[in-house]
Amino acid sequence: MFFYKIDENISLRLLNVGDSEELFNLTINSKEYLKEWLGWLDYTNKVEDTTEFIQATLKGVMETGGYPKSAAILYQGRIAGTIGFNEINKLHKIGVMGYWLGKEFQGKGIMTKACKGFIDYGFNELDLNRIEIRVAEENRKSRAIPERLGFTEEGKIRQAEWLYDHYVNHIIYGLLADEWSKNIHVNMQDSKQPS
Repeated sequence: MFFYKIDENISLRLLNVGDSEELFNLTINSKEYLKEWLGWLDYTNKVEDTTEFIQATLKGVMETGGYPKSAAILYQGRIAGTIGFNEINKLHKIGVMGYWLGKEFQGKGIMTKACKGFIDYGFNELDLNRIEIRVAEENRKSRAIPERLGFTEEGKIRQAEWLYDHYVNHIIYGLLADEWSKNIHVNMQDSKQPS
């Protein structure tokens, strides 16, 4: 079973059907907050909808030969959100990453740490060469994450997503495996410097 410990409070693990009620309640309790940027929330109306989502993620594990494409983000043992690769192109070794956190878990640095862990996983375990993050242009909180983690802003897709009553543009961020390796090395060198 996939489990990735990030620090004392944060870890990533494979979702299972037993998580359906907890993940559903998190989604519903954060629904109005999340609707500003996520277009799938109207399709989550009952626990069974969340169960179907989890079953689809488990099917994705089989498609990748045993490696999960998505995971629960745990904060102090509770499900705080999800993170995953919405798409993986095996031929070109590209993963398109997506993520969300429940409202009560915002502002604690959870998502940046979770993304960093999942990027490591994507490059080191899934052998990806490129990871993309696509974010609504006006979603400054979500855009700050790839910017903080060394991604390059590569362009804009106009009217890329329909959000309930309007289109939003997407900003595309990209990161290559060799850039991540250099970035990790630089960060390790910086942490060894006396302060």
